[in-house]
Amino acid sequence: MSRITDYSFLFQDMFGMQKPTIPGTFQLSQLNSSSVQKQLKAAGIDTNSKQYKAALKQMMSNANGAMYTNIQGIKNLMKNYDKDGDYIDPTTGLAGLLITDENAESRKRIIPIPESSRDEMFELTKKEFLRENGVQNGDTTKRSDVYTNLHRKMKKNDRLAAGYTMEKYERAYRQAFLDAARKADPDWKVGKPVKLGALDTVTRESVEADMKKSSNKATQVSVDITV
Repeated sequence: MSRITDYSFLFQDMFGMQKPTIPGTFQLSQLNSSSVQKQLKAAGIDTNSKQYKAALKQMMSNANGAMYTNIQGIKNLMKNYDKDGDYIDPTTGLAGLLITDENAESRKRIIPIPESSRDEMFELTKKEFLRENGVQNGDTTKRSDVYTNLHRKMKKNDRLAAGYTMEKYERAYRQAFLDAARKADPDWKVGKPVKLGALDTVTRESVEADMKKSSNKATQVSVDITV
C-alpha cells in the first residue's frame, strides 16, 4: 500500500530568502516554545492528542528544524490521522492499513473473516480467471475492491491481519482453478482459453475444506516434531 505524503505544510528557509510572511508562520524548531504553544492552543489544537503527536512525528521526520510551517499546515496534516494517531488511508478513508516496521510481522496471522468477503473473492477470482485465461492482469483486476470491502467490515486493529488472511484464501482459490483447468485439459497453459465447464466442480466450500485439512495436517506435523 502506497502512502501519500503532502509536504505543503513546510516552507524551506533557503539561503538569501527572508522569513515567510504568512501569518502564524514559525520554524519547526520553535514548536515547543511557549509562544507557539499558545498559538496552537488558541487555534484549538490539542498538543497532547495522539493525532497532533503523529502529525508532529511526520513533520520532524520529513524536514529539519530550520523549515517553516503554520497553524493551517499543521491542522491539514493532522487530518491524515485519527484520534488514536493512526494514519488514514487517503484512498479508502480507513485507518489501520499502514504497514510499519512495528506491525510488519504481527499482521501475519490468520483470523476469521466474513463468509461474504470470502465468497466475493472466490467469485471474482473465478470470473477474472476465465476472462483472462488464467493470466493475472493487474490493469483490469477488481481485487482491491474486495479487500477494501473486507477492511470496512473489520475492526481497525484487525484490518491488516484480515488482508493477510484473505491473501491465503485468494491464492488457494486460484490454485484450485489452475488445477481444474489442467485436469480438464492436460495441455492447457496459462493464456490459453479454459475448456468450457472446467471450473464447474470447484466450489468455495471444497477449496476451504482442503485448506482446513492442510492446516490441520501441518499442525499435526509440527506437534510430532516437537514431541
